[in-house]
Amino acid sequence: MDSTLPAVAEELLKEIKKAFQETSHGTDMFFFRLKFIFGPSAVPALDLVDQHSVTRVMSPSGRTAYQVLGSSGKLYTCYSSCHFCTCPAFGFTVLQKSESLLCKHILAVYLSQAMGACQELTVSEEQLTSILLAEEEDEG
Repeated sequence: MDSTLPAVAEELLKEIKKAFQETSHGTDMFFFRLKFIFGPSAVPALDLVDQHSVTRVMSPSGRTAYQVLGSSGKLYTCYSSCHFCTCPAFGFTVLQKSESLLCKHILAVYLSQAMGACQELTVSEEQLTSILLAEEEDEG
């Protein structure tokens, strides 16, 4: 997990990870705590995890990014190491207005990591660079 999240969020994600390692499922208690801490992002993020929409993209050098297939069908790149997503909701709700800790895509990344539900894809250095540069071109 990433230390940029508040301690209570970090602790909840650790508890979810432990529960899934021990029993392969969560409880209603986790659902209510997720909703309390992450607000309206919780349910859509869980939906993304259920739909296996999160892919960890790794290169041979160890560089890692996450791609999340959003509910709109658009692919967003997320960086858990710096707590960032390329979606418009992250820019507006998280960065500009500070109304939310994170968007549903980053929460889906954290949840898929905790639940062991993350798809994995190994790509070449050039392919990862292309993925990262494609996001910049879309924004520019």
